[in-house]
Amino acid sequence: MSALLRGIKNHAADLAAIITVADDGGSSGMLRRELGVLPPGDFRNCLAALADSEALMTRLFQYRFGRGSGLSGHSFGNLFITAMAEISGSFERGLAESSEVLAVQGRVLPSTLQDVTLVAHMREAQNGNLSRVAGESRIPQASGVIERVFLEPEDAPAYPEAVRAILRADLVIAGPGSLYTSVLPNLLVSGIAEAVRASRALKVYVCNVATQKGETDAYTVGDHVAALDAHLGPGVFSVVLANDSLGHELPQGVAMVEPDAVAEATYRLVTTNLLAPDCAWRHDPARLRHAILDLYQTERTLERLSS
Repeated sequence: MSALLRGIKNHAADLAAIITVADDGGSSGMLRRELGVLPPGDFRNCLAALADSEALMTRLFQYRFGRGSGLSGHSFGNLFITAMAEISGSFERGLAESSEVLAVQGRVLPSTLQDVTLVAHMREAQNGNLSRVAGESRIPQASGVIERVFLEPEDAPAYPEAVRAILRADLVIAGPGSLYTSVLPNLLVSGIAEAVRASRALKVYVCNVATQKGETDAYTVGDHVAALDAHLGPGVFSVVLANDSLGHELPQGVAMVEPDAVAEATYRLVTTNLLAPDCAWRHDPARLRHAILDLYQTERTLERLSS
């Protein structure tokens, strides 16, 4: 999401980034367990991307302490957000105060304020047995193929400001990001997918450019949208945006996510080169921005012609 925000932040009058709170690994997991706060890691990345002095804030917020009793492994940004939450009295207020301090262009909102755990049902390849894996950080490390993910509790209510932002939006974008551990955990919060369905905005799912080990191995674009439909029902999004620059050398165990007939038959599929020039498994913020804004302008032109 940070790549998307970097690209689009200067082209949106009212930008809201809605973040999952299912993260339980690394520094975020430690703070969550020890202090009972919502995991700040994904919020840190998005605040840094939206900050006025982005380069400096990214370096500062991503700085990770390598030594010191109790500090080793923590990033400065996580500690900053946690401290803001403590002194302001709530996590959401802490985010708002952090945004003011950093001169953030837009708002960063949690999808829910509920303490949730992401759970996966996984099918073992050898014997076909079904296992239950609890914890966002444990799911990609577990053996087997993900069949379903869900939140506990399953009725965690959406943060009202997040719902309002979706319903007011002209453009709703999901992704890019880890399909099962970043994108779906947001949409599984009670009220979020319903708000996306009800929204009159152009709704775009940005598919990942490369597969993720332990999560989407060998997935095509069609496999990604099939997983969304299986969890949410069909038709949540209007358009699927995918990369079509293929054949690049990638790390071992990672492959390009290829557009296919399944995705094209199910959704309006738009493809273009979305790759970062220096990294064939990441989105380029500028190319992503151009593709999304072109989509938006085309949609609005069609609406004016038909009205």
